[in-house]
Amino acid sequence: MDLDGGWRANAADDDLRRTWLDDPGAAADGAGGWEPVTVPGHWRSDPAFAEAHGPLLYRTPFEHEPPIGDERWWLRFDGIFYQGDVWLDGGYVGDTEGYFFPHTFEVTDALRARREHVLGVEVTCSPVRDRTAKRSITGSFQHAEGLHPDANPGGIWRPVRLERTGPIRIRHLRVLCREANETRATVTFRAVLDAAEATEATLRSSVGGTELVEERRLAAGENQVEWQLRVDDPDLWWPHALGDQPLHDVVVEVFAHPASSGDAAGTDGDGHGDGDGDGDGEGDGAVSVGADVSHRIEQRIGLRQVHLRAWVLHVNGERLFVKGANQLPNRFALAEATAEDLRRDVALAKDANLDLIRVHSHISRPELYDAADEAGMLLWQDFPLHRGYARSVRKEAQRQAREAVDLLGHHPSVAIWCGHDEPFTLDDGPGDTLVSPPSSARSLAAHELPSWNKSILDRTVKRSIEKADASRPVIAHSGVLPHPPQFDGTDSHLSFGWAYGDTRDLGGLARALPRVIRFVGELGAQSVPDSADFCEPERWPDLDWERLANDHGYRSAVFDERVPPADHPTFESWRRASQELQAEVIRHQVETLRRLKYRPTGGFAVLSLADGWPAIGSSIVDHERRPKLAYDALRLACRPVIVVADRFPAEVAVGDALALDVHVISDLRHELEEIEVRARLRWEGGEQRWRFAGTIDADACIRVGTLPIEVPDAPGPMTLDLTLIGPDAVGGPVHRADRTQIVSG
Repeated sequence: MDLDGGWRANAADDDLRRTWLDDPGAAADGAGGWEPVTVPGHWRSDPAFAEAHGPLLYRTPFEHEPPIGDERWWLRFDGIFYQGDVWLDGGYVGDTEGYFFPHTFEVTDALRARREHVLGVEVTCSPVRDRTAKRSITGSFQHAEGLHPDANPGGIWRPVRLERTGPIRIRHLRVLCREANETRATVTFRAVLDAAEATEATLRSSVGGTELVEERRLAAGENQVEWQLRVDDPDLWWPHALGDQPLHDVVVEVFAHPASSGDAAGTDGDGHGDGDGDGDGEGDGAVSVGADVSHRIEQRIGLRQVHLRAWVLHVNGERLFVKGANQLPNRFALAEATAEDLRRDVALAKDANLDLIRVHSHISRPELYDAADEAGMLLWQDFPLHRGYARSVRKEAQRQAREAVDLLGHHPSVAIWCGHDEPFTLDDGPGDTLVSPPSSARSLAAHELPSWNKSILDRTVKRSIEKADASRPVIAHSGVLPHPPQFDGTDSHLSFGWAYGDTRDLGGLARALPRVIRFVGELGAQSVPDSADFCEPERWPDLDWERLANDHGYRSAVFDERVPPADHPTFESWRRASQELQAEVIRHQVETLRRLKYRPTGGFAVLSLADGWPAIGSSIVDHERRPKLAYDALRLACRPVIVVADRFPAEVAVGDALALDVHVISDLRHELEEIEVRARLRWEGGEQRWRFAGTIDADACIRVGTLPIEVPDAPGPMTLDLTLIGPDAVGGPVHRADRTQIVSG
């Protein structure tokens, strides 16, 4: 029974808490401050609560026939942002904490007592008072670049319903593909079965056409059950760059034996179950084992295995240089995103020749993961921790980490778990720059010295995920430079050419500290989006710069250095310049990292794919999904086969001698024959040409030649054009250009 819609809400106070559930009709007429509120939804999307921080009292009346036989009825909330206290007919049902996973309560006795009911939920999503010591595990939703500091995602944001089972319910289900190769795949299951009384039960599980049936003796209450199923000659799931994406139905059913269950025992009269469980699947299936189906859960899985070796990802034994992008929530009000909105972001990444989306500091809606499974898009899944947290969150983080595995473990697209993004007790307020590489003694200490967040909280989350899911690599935290005692570090967050330095500095860092660029988890620059009405461009140049910094992510200090507004006569000129710089920063750094493929770089993720709110941010697609110039630059830099030459210095003097190496990088899984590279150097009044030809190995970076250049006596611009011509697999000619300025000696 769907309980969405028909809800009203009111601001909570002690007087109202004493009476809010007394009169079933009191909230129906809008009296006393009870206003309509959208469920599922976020309360700030409703005009009456647009400025509210909560807590809010939600209530809705409903009618329901009393249960019959040994039916059991369950109240399920798919998502409450962030905490909830649940009441039914004036009786306390239980509490919830954690926004991204379902909470379920048995309400059989309450439904049996009457036909008319009142469901009430006090929903709390406390505003963040200290962003260095947060107490709610909400990740990007309450601490992210470009997000309004007063933003509040509170609400019953996912569906609410009543579900019927027989005497046994599958309260939790975890499904993992533990190993997979061409001859065999092993799928492991962990279930918590809630039995009304001690009983014999049959547990049936299937993956595609492979089935396992077992008898189990259950005690009254919760029973933890683990088992595994072997699939012979499996059809493997691959990332889209490596192969196809076959998906298999996973069905788990529990049957109460006739001796311990009534005729109704959770069926709908034709031998079918009607509930879906604490997983996110649903569906009905025929019963064929001589007992009544009590509960059934259906999911989908892809059979594959992943490993991370020296920060190089391997899928089914094949290594893959990972080209990715970070993605913040599709919308801040994520409940309002459509399934097509979520699928479109996956399509945007795939069309940009990317292999991976990093689900940055949040867990998204199920549609995103389904779309990634179908598209062959790998996911780096962050646990929703970003920057600093209070000590009180440790046990709750440990519990929610297990819930994340239960919720997402069956998705083949989820390739990497990460416990915490930038675990520093630093507040990146308006105008702050990034903290990696460190720009101050304080930020250096955040990387190098032990801290409660890095050393205790993150270790706890990592161990919790590893214990729940041994099938995937788990990274404790992201964006931490090498530090004592292991001096290992994790991935790096770099901002060359934007917050500091020059894009050419990335190559120097790679030579000096190769460990730092094993995997670059964030890189990029900010730019002004095409959808910029929020900037009020008609006011140029007298924009409300303070509002843009506080509410929309504008970093004035960096813009004043890189793209000064004072240098541009129009808003359009300034916007264009910012997008051109962002495209240049991303293109050159991606090309540099691809040249370091496997030596030692395993991949990268630009920051970020698309905005979820109006922002002057690091996205390459704005909040209305209009691509910036950087989107096309990234798409071209991530083509399966590219040609790259060493960068020119920013300036060269007449008579300088240069030697520029030319490389061809191929991510294809087969050798390329008859490849031709043409190079053309142009300056005022002259040019020089080179040509190289040969074969490029599969999945390789090959130096095809060196360009010896003596800078001519022609002050002004000098341009190098590269063109790669090859077989159809290359996808047409590949062009690349670089420019420098000749100055007098």
